[in-house]
Amino acid sequence: MFYLQKNTIFMKTYIHRSLLFLSLVVVVLFSVSCSDNPVSKYYYTFTGETITSYLQNRSDKFSSFIEILTRAKKLQLLSTYGEYTCFAPTNTAVSTYLSTIGKSSISNLTDEECDSIACTHLVDGAYFMSNLSDGALPTANMLDRYLTLSSDSDVSNNNKLIYLINKTSKLIVYDDSVTNGVVHTVDKVITSNSDFLSDFIANIQGVSLFSSALSQTGMKDSLQSYIDPNYTVLDELAVTDGVYYHCGNEYEYAYYPKKRYLKYTAFVEPDSIYHLHHIYTLDDLKAYAKSIYDATYPDDAGLYDNDPTNRKNPLNRFVSYHLLDRMGNYNEWNITGTLKSECNMGSLVDATDFFETMCPGTIMKISSPSEGLFINRKGVGSSYTVRGVKVLAPSEVSFDQNALNGIVHYLDDILVYDVTTRDVVFNTRFRIDATTTSPDFMNSGARGKTSLGSSDHTSGFWAGSLKNWKFNNSTFVALRLRHPEWNSYEGDAVAIEGIFDISVKLPPVPDGTYQVRLSISAMSTRGVVQVYLNNKPCGIPVDMRVVGTDPSIGWVADVNAGASASDKAVDKAMRNRGYYKGPNSYGRYTSTGLILYRDESTALRIVLATTYLSSTQDNYLRFRQVLDDPKSEFPFDYLELCPKSIYDNEDGEDLH
Repeated sequence: MFYLQKNTIFMKTYIHRSLLFLSLVVVVLFSVSCSDNPVSKYYYTFTGETITSYLQNRSDKFSSFIEILTRAKKLQLLSTYGEYTCFAPTNTAVSTYLSTIGKSSISNLTDEECDSIACTHLVDGAYFMSNLSDGALPTANMLDRYLTLSSDSDVSNNNKLIYLINKTSKLIVYDDSVTNGVVHTVDKVITSNSDFLSDFIANIQGVSLFSSALSQTGMKDSLQSYIDPNYTVLDELAVTDGVYYHCGNEYEYAYYPKKRYLKYTAFVEPDSIYHLHHIYTLDDLKAYAKSIYDATYPDDAGLYDNDPTNRKNPLNRFVSYHLLDRMGNYNEWNITGTLKSECNMGSLVDATDFFETMCPGTIMKISSPSEGLFINRKGVGSSYTVRGVKVLAPSEVSFDQNALNGIVHYLDDILVYDVTTRDVVFNTRFRIDATTTSPDFMNSGARGKTSLGSSDHTSGFWAGSLKNWKFNNSTFVALRLRHPEWNSYEGDAVAIEGIFDISVKLPPVPDGTYQVRLSISAMSTRGVVQVYLNNKPCGIPVDMRVVGTDPSIGWVADVNAGASASDKAVDKAMRNRGYYKGPNSYGRYTSTGLILYRDESTALRIVLATTYLSSTQDNYLRFRQVLDDPKSEFPFDYLELCPKSIYDNEDGEDLH
């Protein structure tokens, strides 16, 4: 059935694209563009230099790189339509690189080596340094590796700001705009580390304690995967041409990954941080871990001390809480750019996401106030009650942090899942963005892509390629691009279509009674979904076509920003019906300003269940489409797991 559906979709896709092409030709020939930033990928009308001609017109500087691009069969690509970023090494840079690998000339390189060098320096999409900050470029290069941008001061040139790629290649000239992208000149050939993450950590100077603990606990072996050998491309056209679909008022293409990558993140304290806590040996670290985790898990105290490979051993818990089975670059854990500055009310909440760790039954909170990126912080901005641990930015680290299958982030203090974290920091409403429920959303590069001014595209997923998700191949699942004007928390959502029956594992939260809530963006194109928690029905099916003003919900606009007695009465009446308004801490950005979700009658939160959740048990939410309409949709946006201490608080739950 999957292939029949897909063939029908692709026939429509080809027709649509043919019509689109014809219409664009007419627009180009007979009209003036309505956009100040025309997207060149839709037509072939170059009026200036392409990347190829830019390099060729400066062959005295780039002849070696031109030869490499030619051998790699990439030079012609860079002369055609599209949007690309090219980091162009100078002839001197190439010559230096060849000498370091024992080659006398480019002719001594194989075609495969030339292809690897070329693809390392090329990125789909035009990325200007003036629009970027510390962290990875939004899109991987053509070798499927992320390039990390950092800045520094040139002490030999009046501390002038300089930009570096992967900590070693300095941008001599940058942001040279061409008709099909942008060219940045680098003084060294960009290289990428080919070690697995655990081996990479072992080779970093100054992290011997963490590396020894990683090895002794056996967690080193958990970081050895890279490409899933069992992943199968079910339809090549889905990879190359995409699947045409709709979500709400938008019509888009979803492209499926060629490979399924397995990647990891290690948050690591350098030895110098341990020394500040009087930890100098592995035995010291074991004793420290025991002091923390015996208190957090008193029932396990003393039972597993002699077996560091046991998942309940204190050192094992210590190490594994530092590890995530997803790769997150510094700027990928939370929303950034317009979404953060214009859509998130930073005076009320920090941009925050939650992620399951590799320590069984634990979760991690990552937030980004203006002070930087923090793990397990409680508070808003500089007003915090628990500081948390700060993650150092790429500019604060002296080495390239990327391994073949993951990344290392340095911490400025010791990270633990202690009693304070469990009982104080995590005495909170967990707002779980749907895109964090599977590590594959990040490992595929799908999470965080934006539709603003780049060549990024929506990503589709087949059954079996999303950890923590269960569905069959008759179900369409795609992670949408982020956009500040969409009625979606953090600007994105997972689009689900078809007569679906899909289950999603909840991240583990501390033991307790919770309200389990689901966000709804009501619209006539939505479906009717029966929801189950651990296969127990959560009331009657949820009709996602019904807006908040319907009497069954009772939404009424605020009189005074939710502060008046009448506003509180409306909130109480809605809660009695099992609904909440959207939060007042996030909204969609429009040309006339921000519209908060609390002020949107279509942005709702419905209580699915009030139940006890255990951190030692896997809990699944199941969504089953009951409307007999394969076109009806379910944009899965976010969940809330709200503890009783908050939803049943005497002062009432905040509106954020």
